Amino acid sequence: MASHTEEDPVFSYSQFACIGTGFSAIGLGATLQRWYGITDIRFFDKQSQLGGTWHVNQYPGCACDVPSALYSLSFECNPNWTRVLPTYTELWEYLNRVARKYDLVEKMTFDAAVERCVWIEEKGRWRMWIRQKNTGQVIVHECQFLYSGVGLFDQPRELGIPGAESFEGPMFHSARWRHDVDLTGKKVVVFGNGCTGAQIVPAIVDKTASLTQVVRSKHWVYPAIDEKVPFWLMFTLANVPGTMQIQRFLTFVNAELEYIGFRDGKIAKAWRKKRQRQVEAYMRATAPERYHDLLIPDFEVGCKRRIFDSGYLESLHNEHLRLTDEPVEEILSNGLRMKSGEIVEADVIVMANGFKTNQLFLDCEIVGRGGETIHEHWKSFGGVEAYNCESLSGFPNFFLLGGPNTATGHTSFLIASENAINYSLRIIEPLLKGKGSVAEVKREAEEKYVQWVHGALQDTVFSTGCTSWYNRAVDGRKPWNAAAYPWSQAHYWYSCLFPSWKDWRFSVSFCVCFALLLTLSPCPSYGRRLVERLHRRMLPVEH
Repeated sequence: MASHTEEDPVFSYSQFACIGTGFSAIGLGATLQRWYGITDIRFFDKQSQLGGTWHVNQYPGCACDVPSALYSLSFECNPNWTRVLPTYTELWEYLNRVARKYDLVEKMTFDAAVERCVWIEEKGRWRMWIRQKNTGQVIVHECQFLYSGVGLFDQPRELGIPGAESFEGPMFHSARWRHDVDLTGKKVVVFGNGCTGAQIVPAIVDKTASLTQVVRSKHWVYPAIDEKVPFWLMFTLANVPGTMQIQRFLTFVNAELEYIGFRDGKIAKAWRKKRQRQVEAYMRATAPERYHDLLIPDFEVGCKRRIFDSGYLESLHNEHLRLTDEPVEEILSNGLRMKSGEIVEADVIVMANGFKTNQLFLDCEIVGRGGETIHEHWKSFGGVEAYNCESLSGFPNFFLLGGPNTATGHTSFLIASENAINYSLRIIEPLLKGKGSVAEVKREAEEKYVQWVHGALQDTVFSTGCTSWYNRAVDGRKPWNAAAYPWSQAHYWYSCLFPSWKDWRFSVSFCVCFALLLTLSPCPSYGRRLVERLHRRMLPVEH
């Protein structure tokens, strides 16, 4: 078999292409079939299996922090969830089942790193360069519509502590968990106490000889809501029509009521004070008194992502667990040197310190009209952003699923993802019907939307002063919130239901224009066939 390199790539085409194979990507593939019967889509993922977040994150204790009734696709409700907050295993199995139901797995290429995507103006298409990680084979793929299902949690953060390269034991990020490393009887250091750290610590502490958790900030830890789903409820959901939809709706409404506390104003502040008293009382009653000053925040609830306790606070009573906020000066070959000069011995270091939420496409270059890269585009705005959380001017037929400002502090991210999918398909529906070939949001509409979003964010709890992954500065610039949506998910659903058509520009690519002219020539049948071919499938020409 011939080896295909940069000089001898493999060429392919599909009407739709998507980067990633997580919830958003699978939701896109399924919705294309449900709405339009379209199956001409390809998925490219740098990982070895489908699942996105729920393939990458396989650390001990890993589970969702949103009720399973809401953390699923609305058109594929699942009566078989065994827990209120399902584990990563259950979530991956659910995704795999949905992907196979819609025959999407056969359209997926794994171990395939998308390195570059360029808008080809004369064709009205995106050209992608994909490298197979295992073989080095290069694929040049073209598509009319390009989607990114990468989301906000793709790039793990570095520790930023000198000496990491000198550590002689295993050192890994929670999203790159080393299952070959046995923690039994080991001296373990865990960096971070956010959602991930709070799940890892209770899951591993009893195995270790000692566990030191280094924390840099505080979090509100809510009482646990996870429990087994009783058999009678599973039976009812599986056998009584409509009950799954009712359960999902009630869960959604209950979550949306939490949004009251995220806005500015007297009612919101009163709600936050009441909730804060409740959560603080729980934390003081559950955690060791010696750690209260390290754990209990001095900022309002909602400013950071809340944590549902999965045994974390109770695990802090373990006699060989130590919690510290002392700064680490250096990582040594056998542990850490603290600011005080103390040496903390370590056999294994686990980084549960989160992701680069304000930086996207660090490993992939996206080039739009006129040669402008996506990072140049975002720099001109001051940070990562998108019109309606998914579209960029100068980047036609390109949509970000789970893109900027889609995260919420009170409900399921998947609701935003589905709404974004539905919105994009409403926008391109005229194109699918042959009424054009290119859709692009206008620059002025994007600018107005970004100003609107960031103005609204100033009147939310996210801007009350805490340091969180919602607000992060990049390259020395002022903090920029590229994560949070300032309104309710009901608001986003409504905005996606009725597109503002005046904000969009629709056109026909040069190739399609030429073919349409042929329909007026002495050979109209040839022109019609060419139009159809250009709209449906035409293999790229090697240049």
